[in-house]
Amino acid sequence: MKYYIIAGEASGDLHASNLMKSLKQKDLAAEFRFWGGDLMADVAGFQPVKHYKDLAFMGFLEVAKNIRTILKNIRFCKDDLKAYKPDVLILVDYPGFNLRIAEFAKSLGIKVVYYISPQLWAWKEGRVKKIRAFVDEMLVILPFEKDFYKGHSVDAHFVGHPLLDAISNLPPVDSDEFKMENGLNSKEIIALLPGSREQEVTKMLELMLSVRPYFKEYQFVIAGAPGLPRSFYERYVDENVHFVSNKTYDLLSCSSAALVTSGTATLETALLNVPQVVCYRSSQVSYEIAKRVVKNIKYISLVNLIMDREIVTELIQKELNTDRLKHELTNILHGENRERMLTQYSELRHKLGGSGASERAADIIVNG
Repeated sequence: MKYYIIAGEASGDLHASNLMKSLKQKDLAAEFRFWGGDLMADVAGFQPVKHYKDLAFMGFLEVAKNIRTILKNIRFCKDDLKAYKPDVLILVDYPGFNLRIAEFAKSLGIKVVYYISPQLWAWKEGRVKKIRAFVDEMLVILPFEKDFYKGHSVDAHFVGHPLLDAISNLPPVDSDEFKMENGLNSKEIIALLPGSREQEVTKMLELMLSVRPYFKEYQFVIAGAPGLPRSFYERYVDENVHFVSNKTYDLLSCSSAALVTSGTATLETALLNVPQVVCYRSSQVSYEIAKRVVKNIKYISLVNLIMDREIVTELIQKELNTDRLKHELTNILHGENRERMLTQYSELRHKLGGSGASERAADIIVNG
C-alpha cells in the first residue's frame, strides 16, 4: 500500500520512524511519502516533503505570528495528498495541522489513521467530534486515553507506548567510553534537555545553567535538538558545559540526573531510569492563556500524568528559578528522594505495558 505520514515534531519523527519499520515488515511493497525528520528519512531512504523543523511553532503568540506560513503549508499538503493518492493517511499527534488534513483526506475517500492522540483530555476536548467524524482508526499510547475516547463514543486502540520499543532496543553504553568519545571530562554528568525549538532552548538553557556554581563537582552536558545546528549551542559551551548532538539516550544512560523541559523527554528520562527535575516556562501571555484553556489537569509532565500523582518535581513559570532548581537537583542526586523516584519509575514502566507498540499499530493499519 501507499502510506502518507505526517509528523510535525521531533518526538513524532521518532515514533513514526519506528512505525515505518514495522509497516515495511508487514507490507513488503510499502511505499511512503511523509512529512517528518531525519529518522523517518533514514527508514525511507529519502528526504521528507517538509521537515518538522520548518513546521514547529511554540505557544499561542508564535502560532499567531506564523499563521500565514501555517496556512500555506496546509494548502500545500492538501494538494500533495491529492496528487499522491495514498491508500492510508497516518497522522502523528500535531493536531492543529493534522485534524484539518484528516477532514480533507476523508472527503477524498482516503483511510485516515491517527497514531498518538492529541492531548484532548487536557484541552480542546471539542476536537473529539472531528476525530469521530474523520478518523477511521484511533491508536493511543497512554492507558487512560482509551477510556477517555470511549466516553466520547470513539473505539480507540491502546497499543502501548512506543518509547518502550525505542528504549528496549538500545545497546548498552559504557560511560567512560561515552565521555572519551565526546570530549567530556571524568566528572559525573548532569544532563540538560532544554527542548527542541530555538526560542524554547534559549530560555531554558539560561535558567538551567544558572545552578552551575553550586555543582562544581559535576559537568553539565546539553542534549542538542536534531533540528538545531551545533553553532546555535556554542555560546553556552565552555570547559565544564559540553554539548552532544543526536545522542540523547546515550547521554541519559551515562547521567546521574537531568533537568528536562516538559514534554516527551520527561518520559524518556524516566524510562532510562534517570532522576529528573521538570522545567517549564513560556511567555506570561501564553501561560495565562494556557491556564484558562487547559482543564482538569494537575500536572504538565507525562510521568506525573500517567501515574496520576507527583513522581517528579515540576518547576513552572516563577517557580523555575535558581534557588528552586538548586534545591530540587540536590534532592535527586543522593539519598531517599533519589531512591524513591527510581522505585516509582519501575511502577511507571509496568503501567505502560510491554514493548511492541509499533508492531501492534502497524498490524492494525495493514490488516484493519
